[in-house]
Amino acid sequence: MQSPILSDAREAFLSARGLNKSVSLPREVFWRAGERKQVMNNIDLTLYPGERVGLVGLSGSGKTTLLRSLLAIEAPDSGTITCQQRDVRPASTAKLRWYRQAVQYIPQDPVSSLDPRMSVRALVAEPLIRLRVDCNPEERAREALEQVGLDAQFLDRHPHELSGGQAQRVAIARAIATRPRFLLADEPLSGLDLPVRAQVISVLKQLCDESGTGLLMVSHDLSVVTKLCQRTLVMDDGNIVEDQPTASLWRNPQHPITLALINAVTQLPTCALPSCNAAEVGALL
Repeated sequence: MQSPILSDAREAFLSARGLNKSVSLPREVFWRAGERKQVMNNIDLTLYPGERVGLVGLSGSGKTTLLRSLLAIEAPDSGTITCQQRDVRPASTAKLRWYRQAVQYIPQDPVSSLDPRMSVRALVAEPLIRLRVDCNPEERAREALEQVGLDAQFLDRHPHELSGGQAQRVAIARAIATRPRFLLADEPLSGLDLPVRAQVISVLKQLCDESGTGLLMVSHDLSVVTKLCQRTLVMDDGNIVEDQPTASLWRNPQHPITLALINAVTQLPTCALPSCNAAEVGALL
């Protein structure tokens, strides 16, 4: 499926073709094999340099499985993934150091993903050392923290000394330290208070705009996607059922799941929408 925003003449950064994945459901009785559920069904996806894309859907729709496949940490049953015309899948995991540097991950729960024994300095520098990036890790760590709005006083702190918003900024700094071309994020704002969530959205948008880094963000909250993403994909039952510019998606949803997600947002009080106000929601509708 081609991006409806960017010209087909523009070279794709990341492409997935024919991704399929099924998982075993729990057994009802121990002597009988459990049924299998298709969590990705012949998925085609193209991401272009510098674009910000939201991936939304209900729980169990296949969003996280697709993200893990794109991160090359979970193999699909079939299909191919290429990055700038180089094979990511099928390929040997040991030979993907170039891909780990080009595509970085922002976790859902930064507190649990950050080693409590390590300082912020060591946490941000770790991917640089592991991936053997040709740079001064100390200088790059300072630069990455500055990009997310944290000064040098945070370098010697440990995760337990950080607020939720600060921990998420450290996780983002760790992801951008390698100067990736694309960020893949799994619900990076779900555990944050509303004011902090708005701040992190601003940080992510500014980072992408200034560096030209692309973003694919998994979320179940269309209000977040509306403010941050130019294009939105909707998944349902292992399929991508919509791929539209975000504003068009709100004005003209084509699938019942999309309409349900929009209704879930518009039925909330305005104060509960961290990424858009009443006027913006009205304009989109």
